[in-house]
Amino acid sequence: MSNETWTRRAWLALCSAALWPRSSSAEDSPTTEDVAIQIPRPQEIPAVPAAEIDDAIRRGIDFLLLEQRANGSWGTATLTKDLNIYAPAPGSHDAFKVAVTAMSLSALIETGGERTDVAQSIYRGEAYLFDHLPRVRRANGDALYNIWTHCYSIQALVRLLKRSPEDGVRREKITSLLEQQFALLTRYESVDGGWGYYDMRAEAKQPSSDSISFVNAAVLVAFYEAKLAGFQPPARLVQRAIDATQRQRLPDHSYLYGEYLKWHPRVGINRPGGSLGRSQACNLALRLWGDTTITDQVLTDWLDRLFTRNGWLDIARKRPVPHEAWFQVAGYFYYFGHYYAARCIEQLPEPQRPLYKAHLARTLLVRQEKDGSWWDFPFYDYHQTYGTSFVLQALARIR
Repeated sequence: MSNETWTRRAWLALCSAALWPRSSSAEDSPTTEDVAIQIPRPQEIPAVPAAEIDDAIRRGIDFLLLEQRANGSWGTATLTKDLNIYAPAPGSHDAFKVAVTAMSLSALIETGGERTDVAQSIYRGEAYLFDHLPRVRRANGDALYNIWTHCYSIQALVRLLKRSPEDGVRREKITSLLEQQFALLTRYESVDGGWGYYDMRAEAKQPSSDSISFVNAAVLVAFYEAKLAGFQPPARLVQRAIDATQRQRLPDHSYLYGEYLKWHPRVGINRPGGSLGRSQACNLALRLWGDTTITDQVLTDWLDRLFTRNGWLDIARKRPVPHEAWFQVAGYFYYFGHYYAARCIEQLPEPQRPLYKAHLARTLLVRQEKDGSWWDFPFYDYHQTYGTSFVLQALARIR
């Protein structure tokens, strides 16, 4: 089926069908996890030598440098498969391109910012971000991919500011852009709090769809970074996102894919196997914002699950259709989940970290592609960029 014949209606129907519970599914039957939570612990493995991690980081950096466009951006709307996600042009691709450019900047700053060629790349990427970020908006009434742009641009702007904090003119520009991202996330907030990337209800001026748990989490983490840098995200916006995420939390700290699934909490994607790529981000976000129920034990339980049951995520990796794998997992959760897992490891006491650092490093290094990139879901020509950016930032935290 060609991209031209894959209509908006068909795509949205596929998404809905993939996430909706079937009337006669084994996943709707009680399991041992409904009775007693038994979480296997990963085995001890040798630490990955720092030289191996450094070599993987170097190859990832080289890939990003090679992929940067002449105008300083990363990513294009090039088709990578016949079936691509619904992305009305040009707004969707404006959002995607600026988002992956912001992610690439964050990755380069965290892993190679002192290299001369990397510094030049950051300079060019910064110029593109400063010029194009102010113009990113929702693509149309139902596609709000710009939420990802505002989220990851906040993180990039905070990192860019730290590189030259003494430059007053540049600081003023970054401050203005950060305030704009806060304002746009306020404008595009869902009516019940939090954010989603589709509005399937009414296509209203203010999005009317329920929020998506892992979108809320990513934005809340970005907000927290901005707060640490001295900026103040709107308090009401933050609290409503926290509330929306907590409403989607199940007793075992699985999280609903989105609040619209609240009446079907045991459908596959909401079970632990389906939440492996979301719980890391959601637990981290709530903990950063003061939720005391996210204890060290909760973090370790979900790191244990991630590494002992990694196959549930890995089976979905590189599949071209979202949610077609077991537990309705989509490929794009793979490196997203492992990036936030790295940040969960940072939250643990130092003596507990080596086990998880070793597993995370080995998991990521063996999946690096021959060209130095990482990718988990074929997505126009953005997938290698965002995958590599997530992994570089994860490796920077565990080397």
